[in-house]
Amino acid sequence: MQTLLSLVPPEHGADEQVDWAAAEEALGTRLPSDYRAFMAVYGAGSFGELDILGPLPVKYPQWDPGSIVADTPQLRMLCAEEAGPLAPAIDAAAVLAWGAGCNANELGWLTVDEDPDRWPVVAWRRQIAWNDSHVAVFDCGMTDFLVRMMRAEFDTCPLGDASLWGKTAPFVHWREQQRRWQAGLCPETGEPDPVIQGFLQWPDS
Repeated sequence: MQTLLSLVPPEHGADEQVDWAAAEEALGTRLPSDYRAFMAVYGAGSFGELDILGPLPVKYPQWDPGSIVADTPQLRMLCAEEAGPLAPAIDAAAVLAWGAGCNANELGWLTVDEDPDRWPVVAWRRQIAWNDSHVAVFDCGMTDFLVRMMRAEFDTCPLGDASLWGKTAPFVHWREQQRRWQAGLCPETGEPDPVIQGFLQWPDS
């Protein structure tokens, strides 16, 4: 977390104030300590195109920011469909989602250890080379994965999108994103966006 904080300050983050007892009951498991620390500092939101999910569904004013509970079934389905000699042998039922975006890439944990802090990251990549698998497993935790991606410390880009490969993007909490949208601003940059402003002028928007 300290390295991630040095790369991307949490000035537009917010403590998600997660009810961890409710989250663990809904998910049937504890969650990694770095994720819990992330939710207390950054909260749920986005590094550019990459969305980091909160654990539970929330009430929202503009669009659903997603959650581990809501997004996990989709990631499990994608992992279950990926089979063959190139795909890692994983139990799709052991996958929990924690991230999405970057041109339809999905990220999660492979809950293969009793200690959540030892869960590796599993990624489903839409864009891959012909001799690769859509599913890949990385022996690191969530925040370590983010840091290594932003520093380009994997052998190759771990996702099928390079928007955060070797570079950073500001983190913006999902509530701030939606506040910006409703004010006619770009959710990522906070700058005036004429496309959004035009959309908001329509009667049903």
